[in-house]
Amino acid sequence: MSSSKISPLAPKTFPEMPAIDGVRLSTAAAGIKYKDRTDVLMAVFEPGTAVAGVFTRSKCPSAPVEWCRANIGGKSARALVVNSGNANAFTGRTGREAAKFTAALASKATACKPGEVFLASTGVIGEPLKADAFAGVMDGLVARAVPDAYLEAARAIMTTDTFPKVATATARLGKSTVTINGIAKGAGMIAPDMATMLSFVFTDAPVPAAVLQKVLTESVVDTFNAITVDSDTSTSDTLLAFATGTAAARGAPKITKAGDPRLKDFRNAFARILADLAEQVARDGEGARKLIEVIVEGAVSKPSARRIAMSIANSPLVKTAIAGEDANWGRVVMAVGKAGEPADRDRLSIWFGGIRVAHKGARDPGYDEAKVSAAMQAQVISVKVALGLGRGRDRVLTCDLTQDYVAINGDYRS
Repeated sequence: MSSSKISPLAPKTFPEMPAIDGVRLSTAAAGIKYKDRTDVLMAVFEPGTAVAGVFTRSKCPSAPVEWCRANIGGKSARALVVNSGNANAFTGRTGREAAKFTAALASKATACKPGEVFLASTGVIGEPLKADAFAGVMDGLVARAVPDAYLEAARAIMTTDTFPKVATATARLGKSTVTINGIAKGAGMIAPDMATMLSFVFTDAPVPAAVLQKVLTESVVDTFNAITVDSDTSTSDTLLAFATGTAAARGAPKITKAGDPRLKDFRNAFARILADLAEQVARDGEGARKLIEVIVEGAVSKPSARRIAMSIANSPLVKTAIAGEDANWGRVVMAVGKAGEPADRDRLSIWFGGIRVAHKGARDPGYDEAKVSAAMQAQVISVKVALGLGRGRDRVLTCDLTQDYVAINGDYRS
């Protein structure tokens, strides 16, 4: 299902992903949708690994989302199984049984409880998942799991993605260094709501589930929840974080409270990982040729600025104008006006690519068409709006809307 044409916004290189003690990864081709395509990821964790998660708030969640929600309270994880090609969503009792069957297979292969197995699926909605396909690969997945297969893991969960998404960082915890690795997938049906598409973060930091959950919940707000490709929130959005705690053997202190000041560098590094992955998702938006940064300032509050920024970022008219390299500020005015938030037309100023094109409710007196047109040819475009009403500010990322998006989604199930 992944595209053979790599996004022009793709990274030129991928970071070296270090091993994390207590995490082993493997992939397999189970034939979930296509033959001879790697489509299953498995992660195996050492006993005592803490888990935290956020999930889609869609009222039509997938069976794996329901499975994870039911088991996240156990606060412990021994395995993660992810498949691409089929979302196992809108599949009724059959989908729930498929999730239960998959977890049972993984628990037997890893000698753990089914509730310590976490699941995620991505792909077509509404098609039954043939879970028996996992039976032929599960034991091999466990046997072949190795500590340094992050790039392969990211490739295994791609659907319409054109490149794998990985990120890594280190942080000081006490006098020790801990590592955080993350992978993600997503290119379409992207407008996260308290979660993300599919993303998995791994660390050796000795933090319990409650602390990890706090860090995760805070970090997602201005990262994954601040991007959009097409305004559509998936049934399958899942972001799980796993902490093996193995850095304690190297002297890292065990953190028991989210407010511990020693956690500051870890929090910052964790947020950087999510921000990096979120931007990669926006860069890989289906058919995208331009990354768009939308900044709204001078709003009455940050939440108001967020809603206005999302109104701009989700506007097909704004996105197609930028695809056509047209600094059409009238479409931005439209998006601000329809957001339902406080705004004053006669205080409004707008910038494209750092050039002010409109000021105080009218075209900027110094507007230069040639200069603005040149700026619109860049691959990364900034759209800034100043409302002049208060101190609220926010930033979101999106991409342009091209004919390729229609082509990709017009034959998605074929």
